[in-house]
Amino acid sequence: MDTRLNAVTDWVRQQPGFAHATLTPVAGDASFRRYFRASPDQGADAVVMDAPPAHEDCRPFVAIARAWQREGISVPRVLAEDLDQGYLLLEDFGDDLMLARLDDDSADELYRHAMDELIRIQQSAPPADYPLPPYDAALLDREMALFPDWLIERQLGLTLSDQERAMLDTTFAFLRESALAQPQVPVHRDYHSRNLLVRQDAEAPGVIDFQDAVHGAITYDLVSLLKDCYIRWPEARVEDWLEYYRQRSAEAGLHRVDAASFRQWFELMGMQRHLKAAGIFARLSIRDGKTRYLADIPRTVAYLVTASARQPALRYFHDWLVETVTPALASGLSPGTTPQGRA
Repeated sequence: MDTRLNAVTDWVRQQPGFAHATLTPVAGDASFRRYFRASPDQGADAVVMDAPPAHEDCRPFVAIARAWQREGISVPRVLAEDLDQGYLLLEDFGDDLMLARLDDDSADELYRHAMDELIRIQQSAPPADYPLPPYDAALLDREMALFPDWLIERQLGLTLSDQERAMLDTTFAFLRESALAQPQVPVHRDYHSRNLLVRQDAEAPGVIDFQDAVHGAITYDLVSLLKDCYIRWPEARVEDWLEYYRQRSAEAGLHRVDAASFRQWFELMGMQRHLKAAGIFARLSIRDGKTRYLADIPRTVAYLVTASARQPALRYFHDWLVETVTPALASGLSPGTTPQGRA
C-alpha cells in the first residue's frame, strides 16, 4: 500500500478547486522525487511533486522558483506547498520535452530560445531567502570522483593503479582550475533537453528541475545543453550554437572573452560535466536500480574521448580512456553481469 500516495492525494484535495482531484503518475527524474498530474474540478491541470523529506528538501525549489519567476524566467508557479511533508502543487507545463522535438530542422530555433533563456537565468539576482551555494573546488572534486568510484571500479570492475590515480588527480585539478577561473553566474546545474519543455504559447522553454542550482562557471549549463548526455550533434552545429551564445552573453555583460578562450572553457567544463554524469549514471543503476541510464554512458564517455584528444595536457588521460575504459564499456554495462552490478 502506497501510504505517501494516499497522503499526498488527501493533501491535494484540500486545495481550492481540487476537492475531487485524481492523481496520475507522470515521468519522473533521477531523484527520489515523484510527480503526478492532478486534474482539478475545472480548469487547467497541475503537477504534484512528492519529495520525501528524508531524501529531498523542497525549500530550495520554492525559493528559486519564486525568485526566478520575478525575474521573468519561465519556471512553474508554486500553487500550494507543504514543505514539512514534501508536497508541492505546481503549474503544469505539459509533457512536450525539448528532446522529443529536436531534429535537424527544429534544432537551431529550439537551442537559440534555450540559450536566450539561459542568459536570463545567468543575469538573475540570487534569491533573497536562499543564497545559491558556491560551485566550489570541493563540489567540483566530489562530482568528478563519481567517475572512478562508480563507473570505473564498481560498474566496470577495474582496479586503478597508483599511477592511474595520480593521472586522474592531475586531470581533475586541471579541469577544476579552469572552472574556477571562469566568470561565476547562477547555474541551473541540469540544463538539458529533458528538463526543458516546449510550450505552444511561448518561445522560451519551460524550465524545470532547478532545485540544485548553484553559483558557478558560466559555461556549465551551456555544456549541459549543447553537449547533452541524451543526444549528440555534429561538431559544426555545436560550434555555431556556441558562438551564438558567446556573442549574446557578451552583449549581456556576462564576460569579455574571445572565441578561442571561450571554446577552451567550454571544452574543459564539458569534461568535468561528463565525468560527473557518467559516474551518476552508473550509480543510478547500481544503487537505485535505474538501469536505463546505462545506455547513456557510452555517449557520455565518447564526449570525454573527443574533448581530451584536443588537450595536450591531458594526453595520458585520453590514452587511458581509449585503451582501458572504452574497451571495458563494451562488456561492462549490462546490469547484474559484473560483481559490482550485483551488489
